[in-house]
Amino acid sequence: MFSYRHAFHAGNHADVFKHTVLIAVLDHLLQKQTALTVLDTHAGAGLYRLDGDFASTSGEAAEGVLRLLNVLKGGAEPVPAIARYLEVLRAFNSKGRVRVYPGSPFIAHHLLRAQDRIKLCELHPTDWRALNANIEQLEAGRRIAVSCEDGFACAAPLLPPPSRRALVLCDPSYEIKTDYARTGAFIAQALARFATGVYMVWYPVIARPEAHALPRRLRTLATQAGKPWLHATLTVKSSKQRSPALDPSGAERRPGLTASGVFIINPPYILREQMAAALPQLTHWLGQDRHAAFSLESSVG
Repeated sequence: MFSYRHAFHAGNHADVFKHTVLIAVLDHLLQKQTALTVLDTHAGAGLYRLDGDFASTSGEAAEGVLRLLNVLKGGAEPVPAIARYLEVLRAFNSKGRVRVYPGSPFIAHHLLRAQDRIKLCELHPTDWRALNANIEQLEAGRRIAVSCEDGFACAAPLLPPPSRRALVLCDPSYEIKTDYARTGAFIAQALARFATGVYMVWYPVIARPEAHALPRRLRTLATQAGKPWLHATLTVKSSKQRSPALDPSGAERRPGLTASGVFIINPPYILREQMAAALPQLTHWLGQDRHAAFSLESSVG
């Protein structure tokens, strides 16, 4: 249950995609003066070293954020949503070198204002301790609350927040297949409590029936609630590919995560236009073979 550690995957292509979307959503929501609450159901450690043991072992950042940065060294011009993602990333680093990768909690803290609040849930005991230690460095006081609890169970009762404005991010590891059903059930419960919240769900696109059923379930929930939705996916390579590289045991490495999706209920009206511009660039720059692709659909437009 507790084997998954996001530190192994920090800065990979899924993070680049997810955080590009997250920043675009937050930027839009923060245009209103009313306080915003960000609720992260699976916060992880919050901050990661790309030159640390975990990230170095997996090397996934090399095909994600580091690959993107290398492309841009050649003079490529990113569209505004990607440029904004890179601006936030560079705020956590200095001298042009990216050694620190911010997770969603730190991205949110970087963008939010004095009147806004962050609620973080993390059940993994090691990541919860790391998250607590990282958050303490911010000296944010009551602006950030951290709970060592199951995000599926503890998040919905926090809705609606006092300001009646919230972004709920749900991105469990999906290490166990019941996470897919629990994600759908959580969003259903949250929508029933707070139908006007913005709900952002990240999920891996893998060869598992539950992974393909989840976006269909979320679409049904949004439609039944009469709420707009947006669904985007990014594929960087074929899921059937096998890397010629060998792991330390001498076995051939599996391809790892090859695609991921983001489903948003009550998305900002401008998000579709932003993603229509950003996804082709992410596909081109992060794609590893001819199977690289993206999809974008929504209930409007």
